[in-house]
Amino acid sequence: MPKNIPNISEAEWEVMHTLWKNSPQTANDVILALQNRTDWKPKTIRTLLDRLVHKKVVGVNKDQKVYTFYPLYSQDECQRAEAQSFIQRIYGGTLKSMLVQFIKEDSLTEEEINELRSILDKREKKQSSNQ
Repeated sequence: MPKNIPNISEAEWEVMHTLWKNSPQTANDVILALQNRTDWKPKTIRTLLDRLVHKKVVGVNKDQKVYTFYPLYSQDECQRAEAQSFIQRIYGGTLKSMLVQFIKEDSLTEEEINELRSILDKREKKQSSNQ
């Protein structure tokens, strides 16, 4: 995992999305944002914030009268770490196995297949120019 980012629970991801969208935020800001899309109580949201601070995924600015919270990792860093953890747990660390399964499922649209081809072509060109 990049930078040894701690595991984040599904509920904690919701808090992180709120902080990535706009930060720093007070606990009340986070509570208001999450109550618009969840049925969580304020105490639950504060507990999630405390857990993320304890895990060192979220920082706290204590310089003001009201504490503000901000992410210590970018959304991209956390998504990459989560993807690597998932691939390790479910597919034994082999990305190819996962990709083959998704492709065989026929759940990809023609547009998605073309996008994947384009990404692979760019990667192939990049690797051949680095050699």
